[in-house]
Amino acid sequence: MNVAVAKNETLLEAALAPFDIVRQVGLVIGFSLLMALSAQVIIPIGAVPITGQTFVVMLAGALLGSRLGAMAMIAYLIEGASGLPFFAGGMAGLAHLLGPRAGYLIAFPAAAFVVGAFAEQGWDRKFFTAVAAMAVGSAVILACGAFWFAYVMHTSPFTFEVLKFIPGDIIKILLAAAVLPTGWKLLKRKH
Repeated sequence: MNVAVAKNETLLEAALAPFDIVRQVGLVIGFSLLMALSAQVIIPIGAVPITGQTFVVMLAGALLGSRLGAMAMIAYLIEGASGLPFFAGGMAGLAHLLGPRAGYLIAFPAAAFVVGAFAEQGWDRKFFTAVAAMAVGSAVILACGAFWFAYVMHTSPFTFEVLKFIPGDIIKILLAAAVLPTGWKLLKRKH
């Protein structure tokens, strides 16, 4: 049987059809908790550590779509700001949305939205277009993070702070982009 999937449907929408409100809320909460877990995977390299967060941001956008992906990241920010130890290293509180790392945090919903918008247009079905979509999402995070860090720390936004994230982001993008076309192939095979 050939499966016809709407062009604006994400992988999870197709796999979990009917994609009702209960499933949507559950996935938003689930991805916000996965984001909190990924924030605890830390490689300390300075004022802003490398974490697994950008990997989850890209997957949330691609799997949930623009609206739900952004909502999952907003839920994560609210959870962390409200005092749950969800930010990197178990940190919490509203002050983290104003400190040197805030630009990266605040960019997560925008990046998930951008990646999700590309996924809704079918960019998640082929490896190279998925890489391109996630590279744009990663660029949103790096740009917002770098400019906010530079503003707070009174440095140039094009310093070592941005360059040290690029190799890890490339690896995370390639891993996340590899998952999506494989998921679509498995879904077609299932049906």
